[in-house]
Amino acid sequence: MKGFSDPDESLLAVIISHPHQDHYGLSKFLRDDLPIVIGEAAHNILNASIPFTPSGISFKKTIYMKDRESFNIGPFEIRPYLVDHSAYDAYALFISAGGKKLFYSGDFRAHGRKAKLFEKLLSNPPNGIDVLLMEGTTIGRTQAEEEFQTEDDLTSDFVNTIQATKGLCMIWSSGQNIDRLVTAYKACRKTRRQLIIDMYTAEILQAIGNDKLPQENWDGMRVFLPESQKKRIIKGSLFDIPNKYKSHRIYPESLSKEAKSSVMLIRPSMCEDLEKAKCLAGSRLIHSLWDGYLKMDQQKPLLHWLDQHKIPLTKIHTSGHASLADLKRFSEAINARKLVPIHSFNTDRFPEFFNKVENKEDGVWWEIE
Repeated sequence: MKGFSDPDESLLAVIISHPHQDHYGLSKFLRDDLPIVIGEAAHNILNASIPFTPSGISFKKTIYMKDRESFNIGPFEIRPYLVDHSAYDAYALFISAGGKKLFYSGDFRAHGRKAKLFEKLLSNPPNGIDVLLMEGTTIGRTQAEEEFQTEDDLTSDFVNTIQATKGLCMIWSSGQNIDRLVTAYKACRKTRRQLIIDMYTAEILQAIGNDKLPQENWDGMRVFLPESQKKRIIKGSLFDIPNKYKSHRIYPESLSKEAKSSVMLIRPSMCEDLEKAKCLAGSRLIHSLWDGYLKMDQQKPLLHWLDQHKIPLTKIHTSGHASLADLKRFSEAINARKLVPIHSFNTDRFPEFFNKVENKEDGVWWEIE
């Protein structure tokens, strides 16, 4: 990544809108002395991930942004807007300099547990925007008229599926999708089952520092340490991590007898753990991620494993990104002189749905006129 590590580069700082890898993954190429602007909770999530995944990272020089609190970097005035997204602590950005105003949508939606943030922004948007950089992830993925389920809608679907499951109900979802974890916990309370999370997820929830989110010491919460995570802890001599969860652990020998009263957050790497625990009788897997992942070659072993153990798969998910209807509402509210598509495999289709669209090529500098 030429330029990122060049000590003479004129780059003043890098802003990371939220802790999804497609937004921070290249940060390892940045100069160590370069300020990283990020939400504090987002940084804590990435830091807490380090012992468990290669995608974890901690930045040496940070500036923490907060909702609607403006700050300056060089000639740029920046005002972050907290948004509803499947990533926790995600922001849109208002940026002005040299008399020009740009608004970056970040990744957002209007049907999650923070949907009020979307309505708040639309009711009082920034004025006089010259360029709107707007995501369009769902364009081309879904039908134009499709409306997305809310997290509360999913809670009802989870409840129905859990009730129809005689044994262990497994949920494959991201440990960083906090909205979905809350949905799962609510469904567990309604069905009188305990929610078992892995230690990585427990660390993420604790790192966020929000006491309104489910924690390992809440009623009906247990923590399981998969073999893959145990190996990482032993290798790094990180024994303080499991020690924190001693009184809330569930061990493999208990999974079988408690399966019927449990819902468990899992990932494909845990299949062997579950087999050894002999807790799969009458089980079901809820796939609560983008459906496209199941079509990838790397998931064929999981699908084979499900078939081998005669485990039914139920899909319960809603997008982490805005529907076309909400993208239209957003662009109309911002009312920029120019809309530049970003974060989409179908940027060529934006003119079908939006006015004043101007596509730009990746890697090519252009000026706001």
